[in-house]
Amino acid sequence: MTGSAPESVFGRVHLGYVVVETERFSDWRRFGADAIGMHVDGLDTRTMRFRMDDHECRFLLRRGPAEDVTALGWQVDDHESFERIVARVTAAGVPIREGTGEDCALRGVERMLRFPGPKGIAQEIFTTARIGSAPLRATSRFVTGESGLGHVAITSKRPAQMRSYFTTVFDARLSDYIDETVNGAKLKARFLRVNERHHSVAIAALRGLPVDPIRTRVQHVNVQVATLDDMVGAYRRVTRLGFPMMWEVGQHTNDRELSFYAGTPSGFEWEVGWNPVVVDESTWEPSTHRGFSVWGHQREGETIAHKLAQFRRGIGSLTSREETVPALSGNGIPDHGPLG
Repeated sequence: MTGSAPESVFGRVHLGYVVVETERFSDWRRFGADAIGMHVDGLDTRTMRFRMDDHECRFLLRRGPAEDVTALGWQVDDHESFERIVARVTAAGVPIREGTGEDCALRGVERMLRFPGPKGIAQEIFTTARIGSAPLRATSRFVTGESGLGHVAITSKRPAQMRSYFTTVFDARLSDYIDETVNGAKLKARFLRVNERHHSVAIAALRGLPVDPIRTRVQHVNVQVATLDDMVGAYRRVTRLGFPMMWEVGQHTNDRELSFYAGTPSGFEWEVGWNPVVVDESTWEPSTHRGFSVWGHQREGETIAHKLAQFRRGIGSLTSREETVPALSGNGIPDHGPLG
């Protein structure tokens, strides 16, 4: 693929699926199918899947107490790139576990390997997704393909190490930074791409403060819809069904995506976006943007109690340890450092 060095897996990796652990199946069914517009498949009383395209699984929900994302699945285009990633992980002494037949069936893949990731989010890699034959009864149309299913945003006390992890494992490239001041605190976000999508992983941290005020491992998950009407339709369904609207419709400064953010039944946010830029590797240069949004994205429904809860979590996180997988993250990549 254009822009890839011979030893690089860049451009051959795509976010394939997300695994969520939750006890709130009925709420998630209403949220994922009725509000966001995905196709739902209820497999049994302990598992449920959402489809967005011909892949059997894009979101796997399993019963459990975490109310959080527990794993990210990455599709790798070819066996050579797959083995290259495996070699990097094993050379670092990081354990890799082969997925069982049940694991693979639930995720809709032929074969899957699993290894530790930052903040306790397991990373799973596969080459072949199973294509479903059942009709796709979705309300919205989604953009996946070469860009993958969307992106995840993660808050971190160790952003340099997290960036280094994804660079080491997947040859992630820096797209840009955003600097923003939120409630008096200075926030810096780093946006990493592994293919043509502007970012598959966003990493946010408070500058100069080793705190993480977000309860969940993932701050938000993003999906991209095909048309503006799809986005507007999802927005109307979310509000009509009574799910919290966290951030009203707006447009981002860096990837120019038009989007809104809803609150999921598990507490992390869900961004529905339309028409982000596609990176041209021959011309793209990282830059720093001031503020997350050109317009809109006004905060909705935030109460004093919510702010106090975030403050308490932030203070509590000062003494907690954040998993960085040191063997794969090393000393980290500092902002505006050699690779910045």
